[in-house]
Amino acid sequence: LIQFLFFLFLGKIFTHSLKYFYTASSGIKNFPEFVTVGMVDGVPFSYYDSVIRKEIPKQDWMAKNEGPEYWERNTQKSIGSEQTFKANIGIAKERFNQTGGVHVVQKMYGCEWDDETQKVTGYRQHGYDGEDWLIWSTESNTWIAPKQQAVLTTNKWNNDRGWLESNKNYLNQICPEWVKKYVDYGRSSLMRTVRPSVSLLQKSSSSPISCFATGFYPNRAEMFWRKDGEEIHDGVEKGEIVPNNDGTFQMSVHIDLSSVPTGDWNKYECVFQLSGDKEDVTHRLEKTRILTNESNISIVIIPVVAAVAVLGLIAVIGFIVYKKKNGELVNFFVFLYFDC
Repeated sequence: LIQFLFFLFLGKIFTHSLKYFYTASSGIKNFPEFVTVGMVDGVPFSYYDSVIRKEIPKQDWMAKNEGPEYWERNTQKSIGSEQTFKANIGIAKERFNQTGGVHVVQKMYGCEWDDETQKVTGYRQHGYDGEDWLIWSTESNTWIAPKQQAVLTTNKWNNDRGWLESNKNYLNQICPEWVKKYVDYGRSSLMRTVRPSVSLLQKSSSSPISCFATGFYPNRAEMFWRKDGEEIHDGVEKGEIVPNNDGTFQMSVHIDLSSVPTGDWNKYECVFQLSGDKEDVTHRLEKTRILTNESNISIVIIPVVAAVAVLGLIAVIGFIVYKKKNGELVNFFVFLYFDC
């Protein structure tokens, strides 16, 4: 699915978000057929899957502030969604004339709320096998079908005006109220800032140099390379922000200096900027600071590598979609392994 991350690089955090991710899959061994995750400001606060068949809190502040009735109500909702999504896989396979194999249906919905301007932005999207399937338009309050196979569904949904208005009301009125409530529950945790540890990595002398930041919070951050104080883009490739197993995040930005004499490397520096932190973290490029030993590198990036190894095929699917859609699905699957 399309990347939904909102970046605010400097200053106070004004925008808060509430997102729900639903994923149903078929043909994948040793992985739940249905999973839901609720996230506020990029932090998971609730979880359900088809194995445990129970909605559970993922943060202490949620367990403290919501009682058994809340979790039972959401459990029943997720059980109902599980049946619907399993049926949706069958419908999608039929429309694409597919039989066996690995297939994934996803839904993401939620809203962003600006606590300074009070502006609310709602969104609701469905995906199938890493491609956009159904998209709700905030401007027209109608569903759009990026794929011809989804037109039957959009025609049906767009003819139900009552449901469209209910959906609009939830995303624009009800959702932001839940955002405010959850942010208030977890304010001491959600509003904190944690600066990263930054390293320079290079697999071999001919490989690009990676500036790797890990352990930062929140996930609203930017990282780039500068030369002589000016941001550069040529030869630079940015990675996505992905979660660590401790609730913090990591990201990297790579630069190819194969045609630049090593004597000029000191003109380059890596810059990391974290939302809520006015002071940049800078790392000047010096050959003596670059970690080139492969064992050192494997230790630093083990969260992502471990996720690929343990999740097997499902992680590979995630990284395929990462290449297509700039990261949202791979973030989700890495998160599933480490936090559920």
